[in-house]
Amino acid sequence: MLTIGELASYAGVTVRAVRHYHAKGLLPEPERDHSGYRRYGADAVVELIRIRTLAEAGVPLARVRELLRAGEEEFDAAVAEIDQRLRAEIRERQRHRERIARLAAGDGLALPLEVVEFLDRLRALGVDERIVRVERDGWIPLAAHAPERIPEWMARKREQIADPRCIGFYRTLGRALDRADDDPRLEGLADELAAYLTGMAEERGEDYIDGVDIEPPLVRVMDTLVFETVPAARRLIELLRQRGWTGWTKVGRVNRGAAGTRGARQKGPNG
Repeated sequence: MLTIGELASYAGVTVRAVRHYHAKGLLPEPERDHSGYRRYGADAVVELIRIRTLAEAGVPLARVRELLRAGEEEFDAAVAEIDQRLRAEIRERQRHRERIARLAAGDGLALPLEVVEFLDRLRALGVDERIVRVERDGWIPLAAHAPERIPEWMARKREQIADPRCIGFYRTLGRALDRADDDPRLEGLADELAAYLTGMAEERGEDYIDGVDIEPPLVRVMDTLVFETVPAARRLIELLRQRGWTGWTKVGRVNRGAAGTRGARQKGPNG
């Protein structure tokens, strides 16, 4: 026979926990012996271990009480349910661990791996880091809003940056970062960008520029991010409009819809 301290030690709990389980009606409290001590048998050790195991698995004590009184079939079903929940929690915690591990990786904290690899590729190709950050900031809301479409969009982006003219497009944007709104050199940059867009549309077709469908509220958010990061961008868009193109996050021909053709929409330089 065991004292309460010995029982607690064998079951891996505290004496206070044993008394708490007595108070909750989970573990029967034996009568005191002639010496005034409560004595426990081996069955109490087994029962206490079951209580501890269920409680540590996050099962509420009220449910623990029910399970201890349940038949074998009900108990087995409950254990299977607990195991399934724990597996889900483990997977979720693993995802948290991965996110924490990516804290030092910068871009990887809020973006899928394939987007991070795309941004790294832009850096390797010599794109201005400020433009890369604009791209990154655009992809963050996109990845949060429509994560299931990231593979589709990334496939198109990888195809585009394989074209040297597309990288030239990015580099032109990089030069715009160092221009004031009234800098006359923005005219030349707008000519370069318009020529690139027109050339791609003529060579590859409008569908090559017509990339993804992004909801208007999200477009406004992404455009705002760009204009705050690149002050000259708003003026550059005005100049592009004079050359037949409009939009930043969604790029398309000016008044193209009025000409009876399908509106061109593309996820622009920021993603």
